[in-house]
Amino acid sequence: MVDINNHIEVSAISESCQILSDTLNLVEKCIAPGQSVLELDNIAQNYILSCEAKPAFKGYNGFPSTLTVSIDDEIVHGIPKDILLEEGQIVSIDCGVIKNEFYSDSARTIAVGKISNKKAKLVDVTKRALQIGIDKALVGNKVFDISDSIQKYVESKGYSIVRELVGHGIGRQLHIQPQVPNFSDPKTTDLNTELKEGMCLAIEPMVNMGSRHIKTDSDGWTIRTKDGAASAHFEHSILITKFQPRILT
Repeated sequence: MVDINNHIEVSAISESCQILSDTLNLVEKCIAPGQSVLELDNIAQNYILSCEAKPAFKGYNGFPSTLTVSIDDEIVHGIPKDILLEEGQIVSIDCGVIKNEFYSDSARTIAVGKISNKKAKLVDVTKRALQIGIDKALVGNKVFDISDSIQKYVESKGYSIVRELVGHGIGRQLHIQPQVPNFSDPKTTDLNTELKEGMCLAIEPMVNMGSRHIKTDSDGWTIRTKDGAASAHFEHSILITKFQPRILT
């Protein structure tokens, strides 16, 4: 069942999302060559707790950290390790917050110092793909419109879309209906879900420089490209309104 939020619930979700946005802004300012990845996780956790909120990912299905930190060919769910960031890497930071019993979820891919033109283009295309998907999150449209627009744009630029991982509804739980794929395979569930005012979605294209195929590391969490090519990830939690979609994170 799809959640339709009233104005009180929207206010609560918005507060959670604002804390998350501020958290990611704080972390992004710290991204630089030589930065400790574990310290990034500590920075995020300490800030969230200072806002009388909770990290949404820590403890979720046993995940050990506040952030997921995924570097270069790592797509998502990278566990922060005792390593230092290096010049030329791209790092995807994903985070969630619980405040007032409501969840938020957002991600962004950030350059570590100066990166190659190829990586910069990948990041730009992925960020643009997210906005293209958000622009289709209109009352009366369907999830298909979001999914199809993202896939067509990404593939027109010569990149591939990860298919095993998708966006989702968000609210009183981290993952709720509908699923929001970044591709329009008719076999995929929820593509025909109609978008209605008050729905909150987490839209999150994951775009690979090479093939779309993935593999999971032995830690059971870190998902990376099978061919070792770089990947980028952007995500916003949004609210569907009677006019234009509102980005909450």
